[in-house]
Amino acid sequence: MGCANGVKPRKKIQKQENDISNLKNEEVTTMGSTMVRQEMPEFTMDAYDAKTGHYKTVSHEDYKGKWSVICFYPADFTFVCPTEIAAMNAHYDEFQKMNVEILAVSVDSKFSHKRFVETEPILKGLKLTMGADANQEVSRAFGVLVEEEGVALRGRFLFNPDGICVAQEVQADSVGRNVNEFIRQIQAWQHASKSGEVCPAGWRPGKKTLPVNTDVEKMTGRVGDYITLEEILS
Repeated sequence: MGCANGVKPRKKIQKQENDISNLKNEEVTTMGSTMVRQEMPEFTMDAYDAKTGHYKTVSHEDYKGKWSVICFYPADFTFVCPTEIAAMNAHYDEFQKMNVEILAVSVDSKFSHKRFVETEPILKGLKLTMGADANQEVSRAFGVLVEEEGVALRGRFLFNPDGICVAQEVQADSVGRNVNEFIRQIQAWQHASKSGEVCPAGWRPGKKTLPVNTDVEKMTGRVGDYITLEEILS
């Protein structure tokens, strides 16, 4: 694997039957594994569409061929969660211009989502769709379910149009995520995917990229000849 090779899906490891039997009574969980370079897990669940005020069903099929964000949060009627949802919603039009679909998910029911949106002042004008992972299967499939508590960690996953996860961020409860940094990452991933170039640390639109698609031989071991630390940090 290297910077110049693009994003390829990882091979799934098939477990032998005796691998599971040897675990006996130990709990089997996927939490802590990375979703990066894996395909989006298959799922279907109820949802509340805050933009229309209606309930609907969403699935992984809805996001095929699109840039998409699956964003987990611990629970409705909490404290940090509504600030994150509101921050994402504040940039809704920007996400739309980038052709990025957003699905917010918690283990709450669709009815809880509706009530949450209607009563929490900071969520006034919400346009996002909120997935109801009531049976916890989707959170588990993405590796963010805290089994003993029955809630999801703050997990945010970015998928490209091929359905491959290119970025993820998973945090504990007490600190919210930065939507501005996330938008920067999306812009960088979209540019890299379109141009075949790669983006250095902190890249933003208009800044210098690394043209490994044309100069990989010259650049190997000589990145400092193409970009300075000052340019990276500016």
